[in-house]
Amino acid sequence: MSLTLSNAAITFVGAGSMAEAIVRGLTSQQDGNPSRITMLNRQDVSRLQSLQQRYGVSYAVESSEKDQSITAADVVIVAFKPKDAVEGLKALSPLLQPSQLLVSVIAGLSTSTIEDIIGAPGQPIARTMPNTSSSIGFGATGISFTASVTADQQKLATDMFSSTGIVSVVEEASLDIVTGVSGSGPAYIYYMMEAMIEGGIRGGLTPEAAKQLTVQTVLGAARMVELTGEDPADLRRKVTSPNGTTQAALETLDRHDFSSGVTKAVLRSAERAGELGQAISAQAANR
Repeated sequence: MSLTLSNAAITFVGAGSMAEAIVRGLTSQQDGNPSRITMLNRQDVSRLQSLQQRYGVSYAVESSEKDQSITAADVVIVAFKPKDAVEGLKALSPLLQPSQLLVSVIAGLSTSTIEDIIGAPGQPIARTMPNTSSSIGFGATGISFTASVTADQQKLATDMFSSTGIVSVVEEASLDIVTGVSGSGPAYIYYMMEAMIEGGIRGGLTPEAAKQLTVQTVLGAARMVELTGEDPADLRRKVTSPNGTTQAALETLDRHDFSSGVTKAVLRSAERAGELGQAISAQAANR
């Protein structure tokens, strides 16, 4: 029988904000099955109870129940912090089954390092890079698969993250730059919005009006790109009249290396993802 969102047993190891975002997406789908989802964390029982109340999922607290929920799962999603990756994966390794799909949402952590830590070179692994907008169904997730992931498992993983937004299947080597573009990307937009709101306030708007106008402007600009299919550069040129207000504003941004700064930020985020992965790999090698 093919694995689907309705029949797959899914266990989350880690119950933080990203795990909740995925659960929210899964349980909002018509074929989602909360009774097949189990949440685990170290010791925050109140957090697990809250997730059960909100989404109807199960949780396990006792060690034997935790182990059973991992062993019996079709999909095990590791959603803990990078600093806990080595310890968490080592604890999982004796419980994993060769046929299970292991899904990682840990930034920078390569599948080869995961395989080394768990001691299972052939384990089917999906490495993902979602972003925080997944929590409201507007996420952007990059995903890659190891060679041992079956077609059914690939479809299941893609369907899981499609429930939180869009999914782009990429080669693993591209996942760090996905981190730079969409993983960290929401923060760049928030940062720009902060500056736009501040500019509005300095110019005499109330904080409420400046925020409202900024939010709608960002929403509208994103929708224009999405609905028209036009390149952002073409849309920018269309609203930039010669010697007009927009040109004056863009020239000011250019004098402050706005475009170059954003591009460098994307690349630095990707570089940092790689550094985090290397640190985890070094930590694993020293244990």
